[in-house]
This record gives sequence, C-alpha cells and structure tokens, in this order.
Amino acid sequence: MNLRILLILSFGHLTTDIYQGALPAILPYLKAKLSLSYTLAGTILLAANFSSSILQPLFGYVSDRKEKALLLPLGCLMAGVGLSLLSFPGDFPGVLLLVVISGLGVAAYHPEGYKTAHFFTGDKMATGMAVFSVGGNLGLALGPMLALTAIGYWGFEGLPVMLIFSLLAVGLLLTAWRTLTTGTPARTPAAARGPASSRTAQVPLFLTIGTVILRSWTQLGLMTYIPFYYLDCLQGDPVHSGSLVSSFLLGGVAGTIVGSVLADRWGHKRFLVLSLLVTSLLFPLIFITRGAPLFVVLTAVGVTLISSFTVTIVMAQRLLPHNLGIASGLMVGFAIGTGGVGVTLLGLIADAFGVIYALKTLLLLPVTGLGLSLMIRYPPPD
Repeated sequence: MNLRILLILSFGHLTTDIYQGALPAILPYLKAKLSLSYTLAGTILLAANFSSSILQPLFGYVSDRKEKALLLPLGCLMAGVGLSLLSFPGDFPGVLLLVVISGLGVAAYHPEGYKTAHFFTGDKMATGMAVFSVGGNLGLALGPMLALTAIGYWGFEGLPVMLIFSLLAVGLLLTAWRTLTTGTPARTPAAARGPASSRTAQVPLFLTIGTVILRSWTQLGLMTYIPFYYLDCLQGDPVHSGSLVSSFLLGGVAGTIVGSVLADRWGHKRFLVLSLLVTSLLFPLIFITRGAPLFVVLTAVGVTLISSFTVTIVMAQRLLPHNLGIASGLMVGFAIGTGGVGVTLLGLIADAFGVIYALKTLLLLPVTGLGLSLMIRYPPPD
C-alpha cells in the first residue's frame, strides 16, 4: 500500500466533495435569493447530480482507454470554481450553469481517482480504498460547515473564499505528478486482482447498482431535506441545520473507515446486508427525537448507511476487474446520481404535502435495498 499517494488522492477527493456537499447547505440561500419553489430547488440538485454523477461512467470509459491523470487536477479546479461563484448569478439559468461546471469537475475526478487509487491499495482492497474514499466522505461532511461558516463571516457574497481548497488540492496533486503519471510497481494489472469478467457478473452488478441507487437516494434525501425539516417543522436555528447534515456525514466518515476493515474480515456482501438492516431499524428514530438526541440519531444513521460506500465500489471492481474506470463510474457516478434523481421527486412531494412527508417516503428505501442486497451473488465465480 502506497499510503502517501493514497492520502494525496484522498485530499483531492476531499476537495471535490467539499463542493458537492456544500450545495445542499447553501440551497436555502439560493432558494430565498431567487424565490424558488421546492421543485426548482430540487432541479438544481438534479442538474448537480446529473453532471457530477450520472456522467461519471463516460469519464470512466475515457479513463479505461488511456491514463488520464490530467482529469485529477482539472476536476478539482472545475469543482471549486463552479461552486465558489454561485453567489454571483441573479437568475436561475446562471446558477444552473455554474452547478453543471462544478458537477463536471466532480465527474472528471472520481473515476480516474478511484482507478488510480486501486493500483496503490495493496491486498486489503476495501481497507486501502477506504483511505481514498474517506476523503470524499469527509469532504461531504465538511462542505456544509465550511460553506455556512464562510457565509456567516462574509455573507452569501463571501462564498468565493471556498475556492482556496481547490487551489490547495491542485498544488498537492502536482507534487506527486511523476508518480501519478508514470506509476509504480504497485500498479498491478487489474486481471491479477480478481476473476475475469463474464456474463455471470451481469446480474450481481445490476443488483449492486440497484442497491446503491436506493442507498444514495436515502443519503441525498436526508442531506437535502433535513435542513428544511429542521427549519420548517422543528423551527430550529438555520446554523444548526447545517450542523445536522455535517453530523450525519461525519458519522459516514467513521462508518467508511470501520466498515471497510470489517468488510475485509467478514465479507463484502455480508457487511452490505448488515449495514442496510441496521439502517432500516434506526431510521424511524429521526421522527421521534428532538434537540441533541436528533444529532445522535442522524450520526448513527450516517455510520450505518454510508459504511458500505467503499464496500460496494470494491464489489463492482471485482465484478469488472478489466474495466476499473467504468466500474467506479457506475457505482460512484451513475448509481449515486440516479439515486439523486429521487431528490427531485421528493421536492414534488414536499410542495404538495410538506417536508415531513417527503422525509417519511425515504423510510422504505433502505428496506428495499436490503432485499436487493440479499439476492446478490458474490463473490463472483473464478
């Protein structure tokens, strides 16, 4: 395991996901500034998820054809520029354009990042990949806090200060440019890391993608509507609404680290099933807790729900060992992005019936994901 390279890649991952995580937290400010409905606010997230996630398999395909290390610094820069300038447009199309620019940066970084990290993980694939993945989960957790802190000090117009993280990541990636572009002996051929892909992998891959779609719909739904629930239903402080999202995502950071180690010991599928089962049991507690206990419950849900994040990526890479970029793009991009489409549907429910009903719709998703995960045939046959 080349820990130095994994940490550098992880910082780039952290940076791109800071901007991805910050968007839901600043969405209420955009909604108020542009007088948007919940449906239009959801459309902003739809544009973000389409550009940052659903398009990732395309970048993965490009990455698999030839090494594209340039996508790493370029992705960090685009992600930062798009998000950091969102306080400038005075109309909805301008906001959408910047959101798409930021999203494309995220989409460019992830498949190449996961593919590159794969070659430096060593034998403990889930544990090694967790070093890279935890940067993204930490970025999603820090994004709301950092954006709201900047807004708290300088107002919404102070959002451009967020660009500093992008510039730092680009500089750090350039310090390791020779290793990233020339590779090391650790860059073992993909075929040596798992069974050859075959038709038998198609159904397990399809079921794994379906499970991740439901998991991501749950995660993005909570990230988006917990702030509105806290403000509109619980009459809470706007600053604390962002802290709720961060608590949920910081739980996910802890879950990613611990879950990856346990998955390497217990088995990837077994751990995936366990994480969805515990999430399904904890989720209803969100609606019966207030104050500090709500923070505790959301943290616990974040731990269990997001703990399988790295595990499902490794599962996909084992199912498609000769197409690591596409495998990563499918899991981190397409599956998560498709789950994000559900956030727009939640906006329609919130407009028609209220935010609390939109959140309660999410109750069924981890249970359905649990059912799908039980049907996955994994590990794949040799």
